[in-house]
Amino acid sequence: MTYKMIVLDMDDTLLQDDHTISDRTKQALLQAQKQGVKVVLASGRPTYAMWDTARELELADYGSYILSFNGANIYNAKTKELLFKSTLSPETVHRLYDLSKRENVGIQTYVGDAIVTEQDNPYTQIEADITGLPVEIVEDFKAAVQEPVVKVLMLEEGPFLAEVEKTLKKELEGELAVYRSKPYFLEFTEDGVTKGSSLSQLIEKLGIKREEVIACGDSYNDLEMIKFAGLGVAMGNAPEDIRAAADFVTESNMNHGVAHVVEKFIL
Repeated sequence: MTYKMIVLDMDDTLLQDDHTISDRTKQALLQAQKQGVKVVLASGRPTYAMWDTARELELADYGSYILSFNGANIYNAKTKELLFKSTLSPETVHRLYDLSKRENVGIQTYVGDAIVTEQDNPYTQIEADITGLPVEIVEDFKAAVQEPVVKVLMLEEGPFLAEVEKTLKKELEGELAVYRSKPYFLEFTEDGVTKGSSLSQLIEKLGIKREEVIACGDSYNDLEMIKFAGLGVAMGNAPEDIRAAADFVTESNMNHGVAHVVEKFIL
């Protein structure tokens, strides 16, 4: 099979633990692009927190794309044109706030260029470190969210949040997409909006078949695109059930896992 696109989750997949790309992986991806392969970034991160990586990989020069907010936004990396946007209404966000209180977990969202939450906590700080966005502590979360937002996160330690995920997936089925991007991040977007659904839109626009796509990821918000792609790849550091769902398991993000895929299946 000749692959025309490789889609990459960022944190714990493309990026090493210090949020950098290994030289080996960078060179492999640049070489793939020189051969005409599209390199697409697909992350739960806000768009703002993806541009530096897009520039490092020269995505604009090769006319590629960014899927941010778990696929709720699709951007043309060259023109910075927003091709698709999905949002949650303020009323939906307020309902999620009430549910977070009921389930005794933290909650945050993005308003403008800031992470908005009522109470600072270690998980919010992790998100701030990853994205580079400032944290705005507000007295009234509902009052702070009066316009549509792209996604909402609930926060708590992993085992507890896994139980909350089960409860809310059942309760919100058919209304919202609910999935964990990290053990301590439970994410909510518009129903049907995932990295996989946005990837499907993108390749239809570009005339690329799903069989011609490789998708690499490590977590539960990557699962839909891993299953959708012609070659779904799980990182060696992914949980066992993500690895079991993939067509191929590569090395970890700390051992040039993405480079292994590019070298084996593209170069």
